[in-house]
Amino acid sequence: QVQLVESGGGLVQAGNSLRLSCLVSGLTISNYRMGWFRQAPGKEREFVAGAGWTGTYKYYGDSVKGRFSVSRDNAKNLVTLQMNSLKPEDTAVYYCAATSGWENIKSTSAYNYWGQGTQVTVSS
Repeated sequence: QVQLVESGGGLVQAGNSLRLSCLVSGLTISNYRMGWFRQAPGKEREFVAGAGWTGTYKYYGDSVKGRFSVSRDNAKNLVTLQMNSLKPEDTAVYYCAATSGWENIKSTSAYNYWGQGTQVTVSS
């Protein structure tokens, strides 16, 4: 059974940082590209960050470039998202996802597996 379990969310003041983790079981993430998405109430799920199989190639949504950083530890089956200089508009549920294919890493339809999400709330 494949499980992606996010952790590290919470309530934080604007300007501060949070570090999200995604621990994966049931598959070997070295065979998957990994992504982070977020969804705010009433909005579509949005691409935040992604990492290729080895982590050499990384991709970011325009709204988080320069503030967020994605990394992966294939030995630990772990993906992390470091979020700095948080803004109230970063408030959302954050999801970790895994894709085995070659589709656009920024597209939700590319992903085979999803976590349940972790809430991030940024107060002003």
